[in-house]
Amino acid sequence: MEKNNANFVPLTPISFLHRSADIYGQRDALIYEDKVLTWSELRDRCVMMAEGLKSLGVDSGDTVAIMAFNTPEMYESHFSIPMAGAILNTINTRLDAETVAYILDDGNAKVFIVDAELAGVAQDALNSSTNKPQVVLINDPNYKSKAQTNLNTIDYEGLLLKGKPGFEWSSPEDEWSPISLNYTSGTTGKPKGVVYHHRGSYLMSMGTVIGWQLPNHPKYLYTVPMFHCNGWGHAWTMAAVAGTVVCLRAFLPEKVFNLIEQHEVTHFGGAPIMLNMLSNAPDDIKKSFSRTVNVMTAGAPPPAKVLENMMSMGFDIMHVYGLTETYGHILQAAPQQEWQHMSSDKQAQLRSRQGVRFPITEDVGVIDQDSGSLVPFDGKTIGEIVIRGNTCMMGYLNNPKATSEAFSGGWFHSGDLAVVHADGYIQIKDRLKDIIISGGENISSVEIESVLYEHPDVGEAAVVAMPDELWGEVPCAFVELKAGSSITEGALIEFCKDNMAKFKRPKKVVFGPLPKTATGKIQKHALRKKILNK
Repeated sequence: MEKNNANFVPLTPISFLHRSADIYGQRDALIYEDKVLTWSELRDRCVMMAEGLKSLGVDSGDTVAIMAFNTPEMYESHFSIPMAGAILNTINTRLDAETVAYILDDGNAKVFIVDAELAGVAQDALNSSTNKPQVVLINDPNYKSKAQTNLNTIDYEGLLLKGKPGFEWSSPEDEWSPISLNYTSGTTGKPKGVVYHHRGSYLMSMGTVIGWQLPNHPKYLYTVPMFHCNGWGHAWTMAAVAGTVVCLRAFLPEKVFNLIEQHEVTHFGGAPIMLNMLSNAPDDIKKSFSRTVNVMTAGAPPPAKVLENMMSMGFDIMHVYGLTETYGHILQAAPQQEWQHMSSDKQAQLRSRQGVRFPITEDVGVIDQDSGSLVPFDGKTIGEIVIRGNTCMMGYLNNPKATSEAFSGGWFHSGDLAVVHADGYIQIKDRLKDIIISGGENISSVEIESVLYEHPDVGEAAVVAMPDELWGEVPCAFVELKAGSSITEGALIEFCKDNMAKFKRPKKVVFGPLPKTATGKIQKHALRKKILNK
């Protein structure tokens, strides 16, 4: 027996768009301010843009980068770019020009779609990059300022109108061919390009439908930035269930509350900082709901108090855990029936754990780093979280060494240290990679340390995470100055300001000798303990 056209069709999440357009064509697919698109209209626009990209010379396997907010154009790109046979590369809107330039070069972008608000950063990036892609400009009528740029650009809507709804696009011949390219936050220096395939994105979407118990036609407020793991794959997931996507250009608590009320939103997702902002919003804008609003949150574990407050306002919170390398979430704090009878603070504690494996995730374990054996379910023994399954990345672009290291021993190694509780739920305790998760953004301590070392007064430096009520975690720098040198905390933070993105800068600097091992290695665990004991 062999595979043939009757019994095998390559999996691709693009198929979700066509099903929803065929069956629910007149239902609302996307809402943005006063703009409403049905599923039929959305498909037409995506197909037309795919042909427009083809007219620019985009071919199978080419990369098309986009740096934009959660607007219709960003959503459409999740379908139109793969329809053109190309690879979607969503770029973090908060990155500095130098990092954007690196991504454009490393990914070899043929076309660069940019929101007009970000045109200045894009121009600076292109001035220093060796790759010179064609620039397509998104002119959002809801963003009033004019783009300040000398770039030679094509208007997004103008390019779209070059295409026709009847353009014949092709599904991928191989479901394991790339669909998107997502860059990490540069946890050990330069960001790494993580390659997803069509099969993995399809399965992640299906896993979300099951794991989040999504019904047909949910109303989803897109608060997760779509540059984060393709918005955790929810662009494709909502197409699978013919939902209505409410786009949100910028996260503002008042705007979120109003949109939830206005459009009867049933689901949204976001980093714990977003929940914190909603929970702590002023009373005059805060709203509670008699119906349940389902929320998926990921990142640093949300404080139990924040979860408790959100639950009291009518929000049902599900905490998930994942990485860019795993298409997003691979663990979920799946609620158990017996939790319903517990106090709200106890429920919040249980829900703040990373949890158990997500549907479609084949296997997740916590292993002892020395023996490679699974740790006991005692809530005490620490090991590394490892994953295997169809939603692990294809690999790192242009980096076979890092790919090989990540997949050693037949597992993907997360770099996160955790325990397993008696009920089988996993809980992170520390990070091997010294990643700081601030407001949903991964920040490399190594990157900040490198900048600090560039200051002539700095002898040694170490950066660790410091708890923060608003952001979850923020960078805290411990600095040992050179003999005879002196610099203030404010001056050192100002120095960092000129050398890295705003969200990466240390929020506090502590001066003094750094604790070290006998071999001279800085003891970061001691610094973390020092922060907690203050």
